[in-house]
Amino acid sequence: MNIERIGILTGGGDAPGLNAVIRAVVLTAANRFGWEVIGLQRGFDGLLHDAEPIPLSCHNVRDLLARGGTILGAVNRGNPLIREVTLPDGSTALEDVSDEVLRRIDEFGLDALIAAGGDGTMAIAHALVQKGAKIVGVPKTIDNDLAQTDVTFGFDTAIVTATEALDKLQTTAESHHRVMVMEVMGRNSGWIALLTGVSGGADAILIPEIPFDIGVVCAHINALREAGRRYSLIVVAEGAAPIGGTQEYYIQARGLMDARLGGVGYTVGNLIADCIGVDVRVTVLGHVQRGGQPTPRDRWLATRFGAAAVQMVANGEWGKMAALHGTEMVSVPMQEAIQLKMVDPDGSMVQMARNLGIVFG
Repeated sequence: MNIERIGILTGGGDAPGLNAVIRAVVLTAANRFGWEVIGLQRGFDGLLHDAEPIPLSCHNVRDLLARGGTILGAVNRGNPLIREVTLPDGSTALEDVSDEVLRRIDEFGLDALIAAGGDGTMAIAHALVQKGAKIVGVPKTIDNDLAQTDVTFGFDTAIVTATEALDKLQTTAESHHRVMVMEVMGRNSGWIALLTGVSGGADAILIPEIPFDIGVVCAHINALREAGRRYSLIVVAEGAAPIGGTQEYYIQARGLMDARLGGVGYTVGNLIADCIGVDVRVTVLGHVQRGGQPTPRDRWLATRFGAAAVQMVANGEWGKMAALHGTEMVSVPMQEAIQLKMVDPDGSMVQMARNLGIVFG
């Protein structure tokens, strides 16, 4: 297949390192293969609306390496397979408008498309490949919950941000003899909470993979206080839930909008305050974990992913996603990558944390 022009889009939520991917794709495509690259705005929505694609060149991507967010914009509800459309009578219905996406790819003269995103983006891309689209994927999520890749870019930056926050909470917790509860992102996996908690010296880490007993947490806090340490640090993943309980949502599902996990940090804080009568403060990091400049590690990783994706296009590896296995870049089937990668409750990382004296409830 003769490749002359390719497109790139960034789907789902933003993550530090997306601009580094864009830069690597453009520089590799231009310098190695002499291809033209255009950027599609707002994920797959850029193929459904009148948003003009952005011509990308070595000149206008040079300074993107350290820039957070994505210059192409992102939307985490842009699914052409289930699209809300307005009918002539003013009512709405859900339709599959993926044929329109395929038509627009042809209109833009794209010989291939690189899609950077998480499980939702990869699922959409896989479905479009089944209909004839030529797409390769790049794994993006701060949650690190995509299967078939050791790590995703954006994760390291999120860990650094969360650990720095926990360090700051430690000093004020020690000063005021408080229990500090910090809620972090991660959806249904506890990778951010686990690595942040261990790196920041948490006394308890509550993750979705291990339903918690608040009594265990309170007993641990009491034991620390009796031993002379008058403060405690608790890291809670937004998807954590008590034994026999359910996850908490701060926004309920509406139409095509998924429910948003969050609020469990305040629940845990109130339970601890009621249980042992100590002064508790709760911090919810939220989207601050997505923002800012990517760490050097994420810049390096994102650059490797972008360059690998271009090579995959040259190889015609449609329906595959770039992945990191050890120190090597490989390609894996998208349908395998969208499986949820969760923390192993009995794995070595959790066991190490337990050996350090950290409780998981």
